[in-house]
Amino acid sequence: MENEGLKRYHRQILLEELGLDGQQKLQKSSVLIIGAGGLGCPLLFYLAGAGIGKIGVMDGDWVEESNLHRQVIFQQQDIGKNKATTAVERLNLLNPTLQLQAFPFHISPENAAQSLADYDLIIDGSDNFPTRYLVNDTCVSLGKPLVFGSIFRFEGQVSVFNYQGGPNYRNCYPEAPGIQDSPNCGESGVIGPLPGIIGSMMANEAIKVICGFGDGLSGKLLIFNALNNDMQLYNIQPENRVSPDNQVPKPNQKKSIVYEEIFPKELLEWEENKVEYCLIDVREAFEFEEKNIGGIHISLYDLEARIDELPFQSRLVFCCTSGAKSRMATKIVGPKRTEELFVISLLKQ
Repeated sequence: MENEGLKRYHRQILLEELGLDGQQKLQKSSVLIIGAGGLGCPLLFYLAGAGIGKIGVMDGDWVEESNLHRQVIFQQQDIGKNKATTAVERLNLLNPTLQLQAFPFHISPENAAQSLADYDLIIDGSDNFPTRYLVNDTCVSLGKPLVFGSIFRFEGQVSVFNYQGGPNYRNCYPEAPGIQDSPNCGESGVIGPLPGIIGSMMANEAIKVICGFGDGLSGKLLIFNALNNDMQLYNIQPENRVSPDNQVPKPNQKKSIVYEEIFPKELLEWEENKVEYCLIDVREAFEFEEKNIGGIHISLYDLEARIDELPFQSRLVFCCTSGAKSRMATKIVGPKRTEELFVISLLKQ
């Protein structure tokens, strides 16, 4: 490494876990970031600062004024410009020693494999489900590790998929909700610092994957709540819905958590047939107050501490907006009760 490089990266080279060997790995690595929005902006700054040798930026969107409160790589004069090309211009000012490439278009089934093929690591900072599943499936087919992040209102998620035999995105979220059931930041809002927090976490995971140190998030889902500073870490296991094949575990096989997804209308049928059940809304308090279908409120983050309050003699039905928190709730409760667990998504009326 030349003397200039030693000066620039001196502070992180001092870290025993990273060192000169890790810095050389960073310089030889290539990373493609899908999305130069709220998550992509902090990601790009920190990866360029860390000395990633080759960075690709893919985004077909244009800078809008409503982006500026959280997409800190852009400025007022960038409104109307393509995000990918503008981001590359900014990164070149920060670290001109890097190889930077802009992809000023959206990822699609037609260009996904070709675009991802030349990069060692893929990072998904997109804001919609079709892109997330496309990126994940392409990474699986190409054998590329994937760092994932997402944000919604006050909540962010981070994980590492398809890494060293670990699970992929579909193991965490098997199916995408319909387009009409997928709210985004433009519809639901997002607090400005949240993408900075989550994007920084994603950059940290990317560096750990490249250099091979630390405890990574492969096989785990980290959920951070900016409203109350709560942070939870969940193990990712393949989802198992009720079916004849998974009702009874095979010999010497760990019993999987089984749940059944139902719709709110089925609760009305249960009430008519006098079926005893308990509905638990695992969203945050402000979400429950804004809209709910009844039941009791126990935040997902408080569920483990309050698990003894649940009436295990009844059917337990977990409710949330998209179904994701409800499925996480079944993993928490499952070890104590693996039968008669149900989940409801408010988006699927």
